[in-house]
Amino acid sequence: MKRKTTGQYVTISAAGESCKAFIPDPLPPKPAIVWDDRLLEQQHAAAISLGRLDGITSLLPEPTLLLYSYIRKEAVLSSQIEGTQSSLSDLLAFENNESPGVPLEDVREVSNYVEAMEHGLKRLRGGFPLCMRLIREIHGVLLKKGRGSGKQPGEFRTSQNWIGGSRPGNARYVPPPHHVLPDCLGNLEKFLQEEHSSAPALIKAALAHVQFETIHPFLDGNGRVGRLLITFLLCSHGALSQPLLYLSLFFKKNRDTYYDLLQKTRTEGDWEAWLSFFFQGIKETSDSAVSTANRLLKLFSTDRHRIHELGKPAASVLRVHQVLETTPLASGLRIASMTKLTPATVYKSLDHLERLGIVHETTGGQRNRLFAYDKYLKILNEGTENK
Repeated sequence: MKRKTTGQYVTISAAGESCKAFIPDPLPPKPAIVWDDRLLEQQHAAAISLGRLDGITSLLPEPTLLLYSYIRKEAVLSSQIEGTQSSLSDLLAFENNESPGVPLEDVREVSNYVEAMEHGLKRLRGGFPLCMRLIREIHGVLLKKGRGSGKQPGEFRTSQNWIGGSRPGNARYVPPPHHVLPDCLGNLEKFLQEEHSSAPALIKAALAHVQFETIHPFLDGNGRVGRLLITFLLCSHGALSQPLLYLSLFFKKNRDTYYDLLQKTRTEGDWEAWLSFFFQGIKETSDSAVSTANRLLKLFSTDRHRIHELGKPAASVLRVHQVLETTPLASGLRIASMTKLTPATVYKSLDHLERLGIVHETTGGQRNRLFAYDKYLKILNEGTENK
């Protein structure tokens, strides 16, 4: 629905030229969002799918079973949107102290994302509120090493930035000037922490994501932090008990529509079109995550049954397989450390798994060998191919 702009343009001087920067109005939107039957149905369908995803954790033998790999898949996808070429296998190899098949800067950037995500989740689980201080902490971890480390990690910008174009004068969008950031971010924090808000968590996450991207408070890393904000908000408001929902793949597949709708909330006040898109993303992503979880549970069950048929060696092989369920690319020494089995027993177990076609050794060497749980990685890699 077209309205007027959802803020005000101010003329500023940036990079030696005059341009117009946008200062957004505080949330929630005014005038209020118009909820027609279609938008209400989409919200309801998204909420049902999100609830189904949250319920899948009760079916897992260990609630954190998929988190290790899901968080890493999201890190790869979110970083790919920013231009990295790293794959999930590259990241897992890097975490096993192996050289990845892409530039080291790319995989380090993805690794930083994993660390930033885990830091934020740990803080929230410890009772820390979703606030600007936490967002700065997350940003500090995200940019502490590699690309972006010289762009004020953990600090809100003190200079002007812009999106698209070679300079502010031909940019697609110019965010608020830095001197108004305290007011903009203070209003956003108030919206995030409003306990008596009538907006369900899904709606709140949708609106907050747009507002954060509109404010663009950092010199670098805004997109990645803004995408993390969605999941952090859903977890902090109890809509998800485990952080298994990440929208980066949906945004990556619909990149042009995503950017167009963000801009239309600013220029036309079309929050309804954005919410429709966001609810579609929640539903598709939740349904896909449930399907993936069910496929993995079926895979694990089938492979365990095959391992049981080994007879006497099955007990140690099952312990090795249990590690690979959460860490689908690992060295024998890492598995030995996690299972407390001797390296000799681990390698014999891995030999059994190789003969069963469950794992294969990826390096081809005699030292520092890595073993991949092939079918698991194939399922997880869906959508992470750079295109």
